[in-house]
Amino acid sequence: MTLHLSFTSTLPAEPECVWRWITDVRSLRAEMHPWLWMSVPKGVRNLEDLPVEAGKPLFTSWLWLFGILPIGISRLTLQSLTPGSGFVEQSPMTGMRRWRHARRIEVVDGGTRVVDDLTIDPILPAVLVEPFLQLFFGSRHRTLRRRAARQAH
Repeated sequence: MTLHLSFTSTLPAEPECVWRWITDVRSLRAEMHPWLWMSVPKGVRNLEDLPVEAGKPLFTSWLWLFGILPIGISRLTLQSLTPGSGFVEQSPMTGMRRWRHARRIEVVDGGTRVVDDLTIDPILPAVLVEPFLQLFFGSRHRTLRRRAARQAH
């Protein structure tokens, strides 16, 4: 069963700043905390550091639930990376027949909107996967909103 999920937050921050947050490895890990931790090769600090070839895996990442329970791997694969605008990740991943994550930023009155669109075909029943993804991406967006609120003050 294919799932389509979307998550949106409007942040009181400049798009250049938001772009740094959504491509910086430390910021991405902070977004994922406490739910998920992913390994990244030494020396990779930002997605823009990597030579992106559409559809070619950039590296293999181990995924850890709560940072302690190994749950699989992701062969991080970007279909596109448009600086200052967004990226489309379509990575082979344990537990998924298909994982497509499109993340974009848009300039809006009062700041920047971050939109995450997911299209996935999970191997596990959707009734189990969808609530986890709702929690996980909800938490990611709360982290972004808190970061933007701290910066605005």
